[in-house]
Amino acid sequence: MGDERWNAVLRIVKSARFSKSSRLSQLLLYLAEQTLLERTAFLNEQAIAVEVFERGDEFNPGVDTIVRSHMVRLRQRLEQYASDFPIGNFRVTVPKGEYIVRFDRTVPIAVPISKGSPPPPLITELPFVTAEVPPRRKWITNPLFLPCGLLGLLVVGLSLVLWSVRYRSQRSASPPLHPLWSRIFQPSHPTTFVAADNGLVLLHWMTRKDTTLAEYLGHNFNQEFQGLPRDRADEIRNIANRRYTSFVDLNLFRRVQQLPFASPHRLILRYARDLGMDELKQGNIILSGARGANPWLELYEPQMNFYGSNDGIHHIYSFINRQPQAGEPDRYFASDSDPKQHVLGVLAFISNLDRSGNALVVEGNSMAGTEAITDFLFNDDVLLPFLNQLKHPDGTLPHFEVLVESNSVNGNAGPFHILSYRTYP
Repeated sequence: MGDERWNAVLRIVKSARFSKSSRLSQLLLYLAEQTLLERTAFLNEQAIAVEVFERGDEFNPGVDTIVRSHMVRLRQRLEQYASDFPIGNFRVTVPKGEYIVRFDRTVPIAVPISKGSPPPPLITELPFVTAEVPPRRKWITNPLFLPCGLLGLLVVGLSLVLWSVRYRSQRSASPPLHPLWSRIFQPSHPTTFVAADNGLVLLHWMTRKDTTLAEYLGHNFNQEFQGLPRDRADEIRNIANRRYTSFVDLNLFRRVQQLPFASPHRLILRYARDLGMDELKQGNIILSGARGANPWLELYEPQMNFYGSNDGIHHIYSFINRQPQAGEPDRYFASDSDPKQHVLGVLAFISNLDRSGNALVVEGNSMAGTEAITDFLFNDDVLLPFLNQLKHPDGTLPHFEVLVESNSVNGNAGPFHILSYRTYP
């Protein structure tokens, strides 16, 4: 290509920021080429996974996050490159939620020059200036100057001390109570975040069978391998034993970690495969992911009205509605295999196993579903009015569940809305 925009991309991939990352360079080159050739049909997650990351046609964006995770890194690296080289013909970006490369022409600042005058020099020599020494101030010899000056310094110093104490007290003051997070993060309880096991999701996807909590705890997957050739079973077992968690779960933990209510000394991160039963009874719990990725949900489902059910044969995930209210179905459906299908997520604030604390379940039918319910959880403009309408007359927040629906946009959750909710005494 002779396009100067393409030349700008070539300069980027040859820079120090990109030269050591061949995958990011390949990704940028592919996106830029399809953008400049106006091949928008090739700018989707499935095509990128096949063409850039050599995934097969069976690539499932609901399980494999390689495209989305590399897009996050690509956008960050382009921002870093732009800060390194702010002057150039084009600023190259890929807006969030898109795969189309944007080329914004950069315009240098022009210095106005009078007509007929020569251009200004790059370096201007400053003239030598002699300064007169001002006469000595008479107030320096005034006998009242020294005590007045010391008094002024004392007042300034005292003011600085008072300001410092007030500033530190403001910094150390507890954040205002939040109706939900103040129940999840309590000084007397640790809070354990249980991240999903996406290696288990891959196992279910390939065998089309589910795993019970008892099988998961015993690492016994024989039931899933029944009827499979030995070499195929060994291949699947090798993949299932890998320790994966999704970018959505990591993002959820990052957002939890950044809450002003979350003490770093009392927030514990545990991988679902490493969790022990006794840890579920030691304080408050946050469970992330669908049941297929976090079998520990099986212990909490008896308290829940909406609970997940997976049809592994047809790759259809649904949330069962135990007690439908007027006009509600007994099951809400979502399909993992259709990237344009709506996605579902459940947020449940319930008791922990021994009733000594609280549990927060953040469950989606897919990663996009978990992302949708996460967006609801951290959007106080929507969450707080919802919680306020649930409160008891005395202002306390009851345990509750809420089911939300969203659309999947290139594997990411779009705008959400509430389908149904329940409260418990």
